[in-house]
Amino acid sequence: MNRNSKTFLLVVDVQLDFCPGGALAVPDGDQIVAGINQLMKRFTHIGFTQDWHPADHSSFASAHPGKSPFETISVDYGEQTLWPDHCIQGQEGARLHPELDTSRGELIIRKGYRRNIDSYSAFFENDRKTPTGLAGYLRDRGFGKLYICGLATDFCVGFSALDGVACGFEIVVIEDVCRAIDLDGSLAAMKQMFSDQGVTLCRSDDVPG
Repeated sequence: MNRNSKTFLLVVDVQLDFCPGGALAVPDGDQIVAGINQLMKRFTHIGFTQDWHPADHSSFASAHPGKSPFETISVDYGEQTLWPDHCIQGQEGARLHPELDTSRGELIIRKGYRRNIDSYSAFFENDRKTPTGLAGYLRDRGFGKLYICGLATDFCVGFSALDGVACGFEIVVIEDVCRAIDLDGSLAAMKQMFSDQGVTLCRSDDVPG
């Protein structure tokens, strides 16, 4: 087990709606669960994120008459992709995957619960101003390095990683325990941003333990 008190594992949005059969399924999203469970044995400190939308969330295509999922609109904070209704508060699809071992998690950050702001990152809502509180939690606990895995590489994992770097943390994304949506080249674009902004990529076997 990794006993480095400055290291934290963040498991992003491994929820039923992002797995096969869910409302916004990431291809093979459920295939990373066993690997994450094994990976967690190497860490002392672990946290999770959970998309947690109200039923009428503004990022849902159903909230915009005439619009379809995966179209984009302009909102106060920029361009917004419209999604199928997903991860609705208290509903089955919002649950963390039942085979994911959450027993040693120290916190769960819920995001996207403000009706008019979507949230990909574990650190900020999409207006880039509203914090989730994660950065403060990590700083107060003395963590300097985060490993990140989960769903999806090109959205919630990716923006969490970029914001983590911007907040002053060393960030490593563990590729083999992530999966991507890859919407119109979004995976390649995110990997380029990783390279440009100092996010490191690795595989589970590379994680000290």
